[in-house]
Amino acid sequence: MQLRRGASAASAVLFLAVFLISSTTDAFNITLLLNKHTEFSTINHYLSATQLADEINRRRTITVCVVDNPGMSDLLSKHLTLVGIKNVLSYHVLLDYFDAKKLHQLTKGSALAATMYQATGSATGSTGFVNITDLDRGRVGFAPKENGGNGSAIFVKSVEAQPYDISIIQISNLLPSAGADAPAAAPSLVNITKLMSAHGCKVFADTLSASPAEATFENNIVGGLTIFCPGDGAMKAFLPKYNNLTAADQQSLLEYHGLPIYYSLDGLRSNNGLTSTLATVGETFRFTVQNNGTDVVTIKTPLVTATIVNTVVDNQPLAIFQLNKVLIPPEFSKPDGLAPAPAPGPAAVSPKSSKSKHKSPPAPPGPSESPADAPDGDVADQNSNGAGVVGIGGGVLVALILTVSSTFLRL
Repeated sequence: MQLRRGASAASAVLFLAVFLISSTTDAFNITLLLNKHTEFSTINHYLSATQLADEINRRRTITVCVVDNPGMSDLLSKHLTLVGIKNVLSYHVLLDYFDAKKLHQLTKGSALAATMYQATGSATGSTGFVNITDLDRGRVGFAPKENGGNGSAIFVKSVEAQPYDISIIQISNLLPSAGADAPAAAPSLVNITKLMSAHGCKVFADTLSASPAEATFENNIVGGLTIFCPGDGAMKAFLPKYNNLTAADQQSLLEYHGLPIYYSLDGLRSNNGLTSTLATVGETFRFTVQNNGTDVVTIKTPLVTATIVNTVVDNQPLAIFQLNKVLIPPEFSKPDGLAPAPAPGPAAVSPKSSKSKHKSPPAPPGPSESPADAPDGDVADQNSNGAGVVGIGGGVLVALILTVSSTFLRL
């Protein structure tokens, strides 16, 4: 009898542990949901590239209106910046839950929904609101409020639904909005070296000013730029090694401290993984962003782990963060002399020595799809939602199992 009661207690505890863990890891990920539907791969890419996916994942009770790949062609033909594309796509994220059933049962046949674009504060007047109308013959129309409520897109089908957290629905075409799809105004001229010099990164700023890499940084500001500048103490100590590099490798090392996309600090915390830099060519000159479930963001290469210690500026499309160390690329195999790593074969050559100073733009950065790519044996979490909770939940489950096993043995 005691054995049976012990087994029952063990089962109850294990069930409770699994329930608690599953309930805390219930967060959705818009990217993973859309990955199952290749016809929406283009809009899925731009949700990630503009970091709108991160903002969607942090919310609850939300509806994402998507169009198929051909439906994105009109938007892309306008050649907007990433900021402009983000404005347009945020107009298609409704701050309420609408699945197919609710769309066909609208109170009084219509509803007015606020969008994520309206929530940014960039919208003026009625811009940023969408009228949803139950039309004739089972059709449901979507139209910007500033257009007088006339239907400009039609509900096609439900793609994914997790009541009442997220609904993904397909509409016939993107919604027109004079405010959202207007070309984004060019940012005012920003002197990035002056900003860094005034906030503890003067040595790095002076070094950048003397290199062709400065133009690479400046040319990426409009489309989005994140800079990691080593503090004065770290950069000053590193200068003798920097001066031993060839001019091409000096440029690559400086460009290694920039990302060709804007990341806020919260964005970095939720985008752990292997990331491309301004110096990236193919699979080279990348590093890993990692926070291990904490607020501290680290930048890891096989040769150094640096920590963000200060925010210099964070104003889309530009972010500058101060590091406590200089980032050393994995292509430089010897930290003491920073000699380029030898290529396989009898003759040792530098993989960067023949690199042109004028490189084509690197591929859009993003989290690595393979956790095994993380250096130093660290596995970067690829699902940003609830990453810390998963780790804690796993630990709780192991502890509960051990406790129950001990109790069972005593019985």
